[in-house]
Amino acid sequence: MEASLSSTTVPSLDKTDFLKLQNGSDIRGVAVPGVEGEPVSLPEPVTEAIAAAFGQWLLHKKAGTRKLRVSVGHDSRISAPTLLEAVSRGLGVSGLDVVQFGLASTPAMFNSTLTEDESFLCPADGAIMITASHLPYNRNGFKFFTSEGGLGKVDIKNILERAADIYQNFSDENLTKSQREVSVKKVDYMAVYTSGLVNAVRKAAGDLEKPLEGFHIVVDAGNGAGGFFAAKVLEPLGAITSGSQFLEPDGMFPNHIPNPEDNTAMQAITKAVLDNKADLGIIFDTDVDRSAAVDSSGREFNRNRLIALLSAIVLEEHPGTTIVTDSVTSDGLTSFIEKKLGGKHHRFKRGYKNVIDEAIRLNTTGEETHLAIETSGHGALKENHWLDDGAYLMVKILNKLASARAAGEGSGSKVLTDLVEGLDEPKVALELRLKIDKNHSDLEGRDFREYGEMVLQQVSNSIETNPNLKRAPVNYEGIRVSGFGGWFLLRLSLHDPVLPLNIEAQSEDDAVQLGLVVANAVKEFKALDTSALSNLTHS
Repeated sequence: MEASLSSTTVPSLDKTDFLKLQNGSDIRGVAVPGVEGEPVSLPEPVTEAIAAAFGQWLLHKKAGTRKLRVSVGHDSRISAPTLLEAVSRGLGVSGLDVVQFGLASTPAMFNSTLTEDESFLCPADGAIMITASHLPYNRNGFKFFTSEGGLGKVDIKNILERAADIYQNFSDENLTKSQREVSVKKVDYMAVYTSGLVNAVRKAAGDLEKPLEGFHIVVDAGNGAGGFFAAKVLEPLGAITSGSQFLEPDGMFPNHIPNPEDNTAMQAITKAVLDNKADLGIIFDTDVDRSAAVDSSGREFNRNRLIALLSAIVLEEHPGTTIVTDSVTSDGLTSFIEKKLGGKHHRFKRGYKNVIDEAIRLNTTGEETHLAIETSGHGALKENHWLDDGAYLMVKILNKLASARAAGEGSGSKVLTDLVEGLDEPKVALELRLKIDKNHSDLEGRDFREYGEMVLQQVSNSIETNPNLKRAPVNYEGIRVSGFGGWFLLRLSLHDPVLPLNIEAQSEDDAVQLGLVVANAVKEFKALDTSALSNLTHS
């Protein structure tokens, strides 16, 4: 393949335009035209520049004489083939060898930097996953990995700044001077990755060849990249997978959004379990770094309940260990982890990378932790290199099913359901989004973040004078308050001009009371859209 950079006419873009593509530790943009109000921000030349910048960054990080290679995979999005070729050209411009995996999962891409098997051209020095998770069909983006894990926010900013400079040179040179032969090879790396998952379950069941024989497990891949799990993981382990659905990759996502947090998606897998009288249902997001499950009765294991289940499994293996979660987990989960399971709950910030990095940090300080997990379904285990891997989370659950049956402790998903017995769950759980109008005169020229911090300070001040309310003594994000038999958390979004408000309560009336506390505190902030609060409180 020749690294002739795209001859597509390129618009003039500067560093600010590139930095707008940053989404925390990912890059995301619009890759497909046709949606009103959403102009394309990831055309081929921009993609090439970003890939070339990652190549530069990697060369700087791994300075030496050896030629480096980068693995590239993608999910089922319709823009994937075009972006795959653009990424390959960009890496070639930086003089790197390219190994294309084709349809792959995000966890597999990281895994390729750890696998030592030259027949599959591994380990890769770096990896790129082309994905935008559960976002609509017209979006796409990139996640980057080395053997140390996923790149963080600082590295992504560095890469985008480099990309802006490279892009400018592409334009200045009329896209003609960076021509060279690129080494592109193709391998079926997913065969390596899935065999690792299969072996993990066999090992947990005492090296039985088919430890899931007789179990009926249905998979819903939402037409993303997770369809492999039925035929390549469950069936070799002996499971029956009839009734599995939406396994075929289709980047238009015609059946439901591939998102374990989406109600329609969860209803779809629940219906499949009940209709097929299955023992268990498993659902993945588009790129398989998030997952959830459903037991034989149709009870969902997602959000707090999934965290409770995995905490129970991990604390059996590592008694007393700390479980790290994001900030919106429930008080009932804390009680379950600490009082029922004998562990410690460390509630941190939103953002899967924040949660994982905090777990790694705690281990370095001598506080043992083996699980870092978000309510979104992102979860990482120390035993799996702190990789947030939706398929591996489900393997941990399958391990429990298989080992329980092998030990004569019962079969079927009741084993799992029993593990979360005693988890106190709220009757009402809401997330309201209070948007900040960045153009409103009330900001008086301030940045929306500064305005958001003022809102949080005002809510904080109002709490001090209310005897019915109590601030959380340890809190790493926003303001978390208990009262009226429940709690609320108001925080500033990681990326957007929004203040998400989470409320959990034991009744609608209690939720309204908590909502009124916030509504009364923020009523003077004219740039804040409180219509969602008004709908809750009927005010």
